[in-house]
Amino acid sequence: MLSRTLTLTFDAHDPARLAQFWAGMLGREVVEDAGAALLPGDDTQVSLRFVPSDAKKLGPNRIHLHLTSAGPDDQQRTVATALRLGGGHLDVGQLPEEGHIVLADPEGNEFCVIEAGNSFLAGCGLLGEIACDGTREVGLFWSEALSWPLVWDQDEETAIQSPHGGTKVAWGGPPVAPKKARNRQRFDLAPAGGDQQAEVDRLLSLGATRLEVGADGAVMLADPDGNEFCVRVA
Repeated sequence: MLSRTLTLTFDAHDPARLAQFWAGMLGREVVEDAGAALLPGDDTQVSLRFVPSDAKKLGPNRIHLHLTSAGPDDQQRTVATALRLGGGHLDVGQLPEEGHIVLADPEGNEFCVIEAGNSFLAGCGLLGEIACDGTREVGLFWSEALSWPLVWDQDEETAIQSPHGGTKVAWGGPPVAPKKARNRQRFDLAPAGGDQQAEVDRLLSLGATRLEVGADGAVMLADPDGNEFCVRVA
């Protein structure tokens, strides 16, 4: 079975500004993509896409990014870059002895700069992890949906990774905070082989729920935890 490509899409009040922030953080170029701003990834690094939206942020996101560090100085450089580009420090109750540093991008999206020596993210690249709130069931769903193998499955926590390596996608297990509104971050899938309808049918058979079809033809579905995601037109 073919491995599907994955994009993480952000709703943004100012997509161009947010894309420039993350381009500066990740060392990528911004590409125009059907009215959105795209930071293309590759076989090992997930793409990021920023689309215009008036949606307000209601509490912590269900998804946040983990950036890796090669050493203590590198971690501090990454933090300094984030502050220079318009990010800020964020207090989410982390303890002083914890090595990671919690920040927010210019639109308040949480992310962490992970300390050097983190064995779980070794070899994952700069965008080491997409950390999600979610159940084991949803981790198993996404493993099947993307044809990405499970690389962690313990104590209700799961993680998957492309067969090529790189960015991991992980779910922390219960309890999962109640969903208050449509997520401002969501996954976009490009159908393997280009057949959108066949891909939608396959995902429904795995446990997804159909929600709506967008003006651009993308089909919006929900995973078993109720998180929206899109299957885009090839």
